[in-house]
Amino acid sequence: MTVQTVEYKPGRHPDVFGEASDPTALLWHGTQTDSRAAVRVLAAAIADHGICVIAPDWDSHAADRGRSDLLRSAEFAQSHGGGGGLVVIGWSLGGVAAAGLALHAPEFNVPVAHAVCLGGAFMVDDPLSGGPVLDRVSDGPVRAPFTLLSGNADDVVPTSVATTFAVALSEIDWPVDAVELDADHGSIAGARYDPSLDRYECADDPATRAVVGVVADRIATVTFA
Repeated sequence: MTVQTVEYKPGRHPDVFGEASDPTALLWHGTQTDSRAAVRVLAAAIADHGICVIAPDWDSHAADRGRSDLLRSAEFAQSHGGGGGLVVIGWSLGGVAAAGLALHAPEFNVPVAHAVCLGGAFMVDDPLSGGPVLDRVSDGPVRAPFTLLSGNADDVVPTSVATTFAVALSEIDWPVDAVELDADHGSIAGARYDPSLDRYECADDPATRAVVGVVADRIATVTFA
């Protein structure tokens, strides 16, 4: 498997796992600055299924909460994949952004084939819209399905957040599947929290690898559905 580091806008970089000819998935990390390395194990596991994974840095602490980074990286991923619908994967705050992109795809002119949210922090504002992610949902003819994956040991974003969001999506007739996994907030994305750095870092222990394998399998299933 090839891994390249490129540039999606001046000074902003994604790692690209796999081949450009494969179906494309965009993988956003959570609330940190330039933390694409934290999801490296997950990105590689997804790419092992024959999916080209683009994992960009973005800055959730920027004045716009990362909006411009997120949108430019989505445009990059769409063009890299030939302009078709993206599978958008987001972890924590990145999961909120993935939901925002899927729910407002016509507004952003980035077609989404499926949104996968890992420990999605739907109780906070969407960094794309700046408000609650379900405000002013686009009522277009195409509604990208959601897969919500949450961890039963997550002490940052409890599974009830995903359950509540799934109910809200169902109430507006948006297709959604919510699944609870044996995972915590970090392991669901292949990461571990390092309190000495106050950051999530990539994790490669057997237990995390097992969780990542389950997550990658589910992402591959929806990608090739």
